[in-house]
Amino acid sequence: MRHIRHPGPIAPERVAAVMGSGVPLRFVLEPGRTVDEAVAGGMKAAGCIGGFVAFKGGTCEPFRYVMPAGSTDPLHAAWYSETYEPAGPVDVTRACAIVGIRDGKPFLHCHGVWRTADGLKAGHMLAPQTIVAEPIEVTGIGFADATFEAMPDAETNFTLFEPVHKALGDGGAAHPRMLLAKVRPNEDIDFAIEEICRRHGFAAANVYGIGSLNEVRFTDGRAIDSYATEVLIRSGRVSRIGGELRSRLEIDVVDMDGAIHSGELVRGDNPVCVTFELVIEAAD
Repeated sequence: MRHIRHPGPIAPERVAAVMGSGVPLRFVLEPGRTVDEAVAGGMKAAGCIGGFVAFKGGTCEPFRYVMPAGSTDPLHAAWYSETYEPAGPVDVTRACAIVGIRDGKPFLHCHGVWRTADGLKAGHMLAPQTIVAEPIEVTGIGFADATFEAMPDAETNFTLFEPVHKALGDGGAAHPRMLLAKVRPNEDIDFAIEEICRRHGFAAANVYGIGSLNEVRFTDGRAIDSYATEVLIRSGRVSRIGGELRSRLEIDVVDMDGAIHSGELVRGDNPVCVTFELVIEAAD
């Protein structure tokens, strides 16, 4: 399987996960606010400090985003493109965001697909620079006792989200059927999800999240030869088949040339490039 070399020492633990008390989210992003401010407001109103949100449809203006790119120095194995600033309103087709904390404040990591005046585009939304132009309903899963916290990552030399548990003031215990998780570079994303579920006794699960893959291999035979990509999970499920856990992920992905691809991943042949952040919900 493909391998990308990052500049720092390889972390011994390749996956991380914490349990949390997940609650369903549904709220509206109000016009005139940046996307990160609007999402943070909805999370706070629900009593949550982290989690996952998704939205389909809705218009933003102005809109800012970047795409995956190669690094121009040896400090990182991959980097970001220039900032794209489409003219006029941008319609969000799909977007998924992991919500957490950076420097003590709410922070959003968001990937999506959007339609600009120049056609369909995708990448990493710059939520602090993107303004909600009309009310946008979002749904997701929020946590009052766990979140993702941005921390320096020695292996990749990025500041990346790590799942962390936060003790509740009333001493409430974490719900055993919800997880916040992270997968490190060069781990197959399906195998990693299966391992996380095994460790926590999940016989079946729904999987939500975003991240990056080192090239992409789809079950229909297509191969995306871009070592840096931006990915969002459109549909994720873990099931028990023949006594073994099997992960099945359908994704949207944008490559370094800006081409957008969608499909089901080949299990065992899709290694993480930099990071992959997940919310995993145990299912019947």
